[in-house]
Amino acid sequence: MKNYIKADEWNIIEEGFDPHLNKISESIFSLGNGRMGQRANFEETYTGETLPGNYVAGVYYPDKTRVGWWKNGYPEYFAKVLNAANWVGIEVRIADEVLDLATAEVSEFKRVLNMHAGVLERTFTAKLKSGKTVKVKATRFCSIADDEVGAIRYSITPVNFDGKLTLSPFIDGDVKNQDSNYDEKFWTLVSDEIIGTEAYIKLRTKKTEFEVCTGSNIGLYKNSEKLDVKIAEIRKEKFIGQTLTLDVKANEEITLVKIAANLSSENYSKEALLKETKAVIAKATAKGFDTLLKEQKEAWATKWEESDIVIEGDVSAQQAIRFNIFQLFQTYTGKDDRLNIGPKGFTGEKYGGSTYWDTEAYCVPFYLATAPQEVSRNLLIYRHKQLGKAIENAAKLGFKDGAALYPMVTMNGEECHNEWEITFEEIHRNGAIAFAIYNYIRYTGDEAYLAEYGLEVLIGIARFWKQRVNWSSNKQQYVMLGVTGPNEYENNINNNWYTNLLATWCMKYAAEAAGIVKSQQPEKYTSLLESVNFKDHEFADWADIIEKMYYPEDQEKGIFLQQDGYLDKEQILVKDLPASDRPINQKWSWDRILRSCFIKQADVLQGLYFFEEDYDLETIKRNFDFYEPRTVHESSLSPCVHSILAAKLNDEARAYEFYLRTARLDLDDYNNDTEDGLHITSMAGTWMSVVEGFAGMRVRDGKLQFNPFLPTQWKSFAFTIGFRGATLKVNITENGISIKNNNDVDLEIGIRNQIYKLAGNTELEVDNAELV
Repeated sequence: MKNYIKADEWNIIEEGFDPHLNKISESIFSLGNGRMGQRANFEETYTGETLPGNYVAGVYYPDKTRVGWWKNGYPEYFAKVLNAANWVGIEVRIADEVLDLATAEVSEFKRVLNMHAGVLERTFTAKLKSGKTVKVKATRFCSIADDEVGAIRYSITPVNFDGKLTLSPFIDGDVKNQDSNYDEKFWTLVSDEIIGTEAYIKLRTKKTEFEVCTGSNIGLYKNSEKLDVKIAEIRKEKFIGQTLTLDVKANEEITLVKIAANLSSENYSKEALLKETKAVIAKATAKGFDTLLKEQKEAWATKWEESDIVIEGDVSAQQAIRFNIFQLFQTYTGKDDRLNIGPKGFTGEKYGGSTYWDTEAYCVPFYLATAPQEVSRNLLIYRHKQLGKAIENAAKLGFKDGAALYPMVTMNGEECHNEWEITFEEIHRNGAIAFAIYNYIRYTGDEAYLAEYGLEVLIGIARFWKQRVNWSSNKQQYVMLGVTGPNEYENNINNNWYTNLLATWCMKYAAEAAGIVKSQQPEKYTSLLESVNFKDHEFADWADIIEKMYYPEDQEKGIFLQQDGYLDKEQILVKDLPASDRPINQKWSWDRILRSCFIKQADVLQGLYFFEEDYDLETIKRNFDFYEPRTVHESSLSPCVHSILAAKLNDEARAYEFYLRTARLDLDDYNNDTEDGLHITSMAGTWMSVVEGFAGMRVRDGKLQFNPFLPTQWKSFAFTIGFRGATLKVNITENGISIKNNNDVDLEIGIRNQIYKLAGNTELEVDNAELV
C-alpha cells in the first residue's frame, strides 16, 4: 500500500518526484472525456520507466490469441483498445541538452489533478547536467464540452541563463501496446500533413481498418505576447512535428499552447476524416485555450451538480469518493450506445479496454442515479445490439435454437477472452446482463423497454440456461457442471450456488417479462415471439428447472455452499495467513490457490447482494460471517459488495473498512497494480458503498427507500440522485435524514419502513427519534 497522495477535498496532489512511483501516477492523474483518454505521461522527453497511453473510444485491434494449447471454441483473438498517436509530446532542448526528468535534478515537483475543473497541472524545477535550470508549468485537459478536443499550455522559464531554447511539439503515431502478444505495431500510415502551425496525421489499424486522424495547432508566447517564430518541419516514420527555436533570457516565460483533436472513422467517413479534423482544430483554435478551459470548468461544474457526494469530517474519504466519480465520468458519458466501459477505462491497457460483466453489475446502478435515463438505457442497448453475436458465441460452444451466451470480454459482441476457465466457464456474466435489465426497469419504471429491447435478450439468455443445466438421476434434480463462479480462485467446479441461483432467476424473470409485454402490447408480443421462433413448451421447460434446481447447502452451518465440495477444503481464515503470503495471486502457485478455501471476491455474497429481499437478516449474516473471513479481496470488485452487506447487517466498522478499501484502492495502490491502469468499474462500487451501503438506498415497489447510518468518522454526508423525473438532495447527519425534492414531481419515500409523502419542490426531514 502506497500513501503518497496528499489529502485534499477536490484535488489529487503529488509533491516531489519519485521515478519508482511514476507509472502509478500516470494512471492516477489520467484524463479523459468519454471519447478519448490520456495517461499522465509527461509532455517533455522522459527516458525513465513509463507506460505511454493515448486511447480513442471504440477503436480496437484483434490481437492474435496466444495460448499454449488450442481448444475448440477458443476465440481467435483478444481485442485491445489501442495505444493511439501521442498528441501531448513536446521535446524541449536548452542549447544541445534535452529536458528529461530521468536525467535532470528535479526539485519543487508538484502534480495536481483538479477534479472540480477536470484539469491536470504540473510544475517543477529541473537542473540539467550543464547546471542550467528551468522552471516548467504544464496545464492539460481533455474537454468534456467538446469531446474530440484536448489542450495543453506548457510554460518554461530559464532561471539562471540566457541562451537558445528549442521546442518541438509533435504527434507520434509510431506507437505500440505494451501488451501486444507478438510485439506487433497495430497502425499503418495513411497520410500526414504540416501546414505552418498545424499538423495532421491519419493512421489506419491493421485488420479492423479503423482510421483515426490526430491534429494539432500550436501558438508560441513570451510573457503572454504571441511570437512569430520560424517553424521547421519534422518528419519521421508515422511521426510529424514542428521545431521552434528562439533566444531566451533568464526569468522570461515562454509558453507553447497546443490544441489537439482526435477524430475516428467510427463517427466520420474515412474520406472526410482529415477535413473534419481540420474543422474541429480551426474551431477550437478560434476559441483559444482560455475559452476552452472556461467551457471545461463549466461542463464539469454541471456534472458535479448532478452527482457529487459531500462528506463532512473525513478529508481522505471525501477525496476518494470524488476521485472515483470523476474517473467514471471521464470514462463514460453515455452519448453513444456503441461504447461501453472497460475495467481500466482510458487509463491503461490491462483487460484490453473491453467490456466485461462489471458494467451491468456495478456501473449501471451508478449511472441510473447520477445521469439522465438514456445513459443507462444506452448501456443496455449496447448488449441488445450484440444479441446476434451472443447467439453465435453460444452456437460455437454447441448451443442451439437461439440460446445466447454473452461474451466475458468483447468489443463487438464476439467473445475474445483467451483463458479457458473464463471463456467457457464464467457464464454467470449472462445473468448479470439480465439483472441489469431488471434493475433498470425497477429504478426507472420504463417497462416499455421490455417490448422494445429487453424481452428478446431475456429469452436468449433463458434459452442458454435451459440448455446449460442437466438432469441428475442421482440427485433427481437439475445441476450445472463445470463452471467458474465470481470467485475465480475456483475453476471447473460443479453447482456454484450463485450461478445456479442466477440461472433460475433469469428464467423466472424472462417469463415474467413476457407476461408484462403480452398484457401491455399483445401485438408486439406475438410478433416478437414469432421472430425468435419461440415454442409453446419453453415456458414449461423453464418452470420445471426453476422448481427442481439443486442448490448446495450446509444445513448444520446454515450456509449456502459456494459449490459442491467446498467444505472438503482445508478451512483456513485469511487472518491466519502470513503477511508474506499476501497477495496470494502474486505469491502462490495457481495449483495451490485452486486447492485452497480462499475466495477472490464475493460469490455467495454476490447472490445475497442481488437478491437480498429473498433472505432474512439471519441468513445473510450467517453467510457473511462464514465467507468474508475466507475472502482475500484480491479483486477490485470485492470490497464494495462486502461494505453494502455489512451496512445492511449494521456492522458499521466493517462497512466503513471495506468502503475505505474500495474508495482508495487506486489512490493508495492497495493491490500493487495501479501502475497498469485504474479500476474504473469498481469505482462505481465505491459510490454504491455510500449510497446503497451507508444510506441504505433501495427501490421497493417503485418507491425509493432509505435505511441510513452515519459512520462515526463522519459528521455528515450528502449526495444527489435522480429518480423518475425528480432530482433529490439527500443529507444524512447524526440527527437524522433530510431529502430535498428539486422538481415538481410528487414522490413517496420509505425511510426505515415508514412511508412519507415528498411533494414536488419540498423538503422532508426525519430525525432519528422518528426512525426508532
